[in-house]
Amino acid sequence: MPEQYTSIVDTSMASNELLSSAPERALLIGVSLPNDQWPVQESLDELEQLAVTAGVTSMGRVTQRLSRPHAATLLGKGKVQEIADLVKYHDCDGVIFDVELTPGQHRVLERELGVPVLDRTALILIIFGQRARTREGRLQVELAQIEYDLPRLARQWSHLSRQKGSMQQRGEGEKQIEIDRRMLRRQKEQLQEELEHVRTHRQLHRERRKDTGAPVVALVGYTNAGKSTLLNRLADAHSHAEDKLFATLDPMMRRARLDGGQELLLSDTVGFVQRLPTTLVAAFRSTLEEVAEADLLVHVVNAAYPAMQLQVDAVEQVLEEIGAGDRPVIIALNKVDLLPDGDIPALTGKAATLPTVTVSALRGTGIADLLHCISQQLNSGFVPLDVLIPYDRGDLVALFHQYGMIDNECYEEGGTRLHGHMPANHSGPMMGFRVKLKRSK
Repeated sequence: MPEQYTSIVDTSMASNELLSSAPERALLIGVSLPNDQWPVQESLDELEQLAVTAGVTSMGRVTQRLSRPHAATLLGKGKVQEIADLVKYHDCDGVIFDVELTPGQHRVLERELGVPVLDRTALILIIFGQRARTREGRLQVELAQIEYDLPRLARQWSHLSRQKGSMQQRGEGEKQIEIDRRMLRRQKEQLQEELEHVRTHRQLHRERRKDTGAPVVALVGYTNAGKSTLLNRLADAHSHAEDKLFATLDPMMRRARLDGGQELLLSDTVGFVQRLPTTLVAAFRSTLEEVAEADLLVHVVNAAYPAMQLQVDAVEQVLEEIGAGDRPVIIALNKVDLLPDGDIPALTGKAATLPTVTVSALRGTGIADLLHCISQQLNSGFVPLDVLIPYDRGDLVALFHQYGMIDNECYEEGGTRLHGHMPANHSGPMMGFRVKLKRSK
């Protein structure tokens, strides 16, 4: 059994060590099945990007078109032998499949190929494990790893016979896999309990933010679409941005201001990919709830990516899965500086009906238009106000500046005249100072 797959519940190892390291040299394996939305080579391009992010060198690609997957090995017998020969020829120490393998397929393929086998889900989990920095992020990744590993324990301990029972037990004892499974389930319960505390804590923070009135605008999009760079540009922040998949994993919240002076909170969360593992969606529930409860979503799209619409569709699918499909959305077509002659590709489907702005987060072009579009969309949920605030109520003027969007401000004999929009939960103190329009005779 390959050394990388020593039991993750061995007393000498941490629970996440099973997926803590990736092979150095690996073959990439793609399968084309009927009704696949992504062309196999484009999907393998992304798999290679994921591999590079995890520190893996691709030694080549192998693809096979199938009418249906083989139950035992996914691929045909001849193709499995071809991969085994290439593994020896290129001196690979691993093979990565661009699909999620069943536990049985995983076990058989490792036996036939003689090297560790990863699937797409395992590779993404490795990257998340490498990049999680906060305690919450590490807890979420560890829970996802346990969910992934539980049904695959058999392949790690299939070489062990039953343990001998003691005289008191008068039995053969339990299989090591049964011990491992119990320990993993206990770890899973503990992690779920800790993450539930995190979720409750996050919910309290969201409720406090609602009380303050500052709207939350969540940046969502496919991984490497440029969300972190856009966050830095909009909020004058310095979050980590890198030309790699999942460069940013842990959620970030930054304050920004619109032209009218209104304060808002910008949220940047983990990027999405096609076939995002369900274990990760479940584990990152507390983080993704930030998206589902945001006042507005800015869907950042890599306009320079050749298969842009496929990425857009993948993001829309994940948004539906996490309960954010009904949130108001703005499309930000990013990286337009990379397009030849400024030729903007056309969106289709639901995305074609949404407000769209072209930007280059790196160069700063289109940012003013995006802020204006955000302001317009947020306006629809605000109360219009035309108020005259006495000069001795500077606190209300400051409140309007902090949470409202001001279209016009002037100074009159009776006080400061403000015309604009205010969140409903902050408009109450203003109502007594509304300007009453004189009726014409």
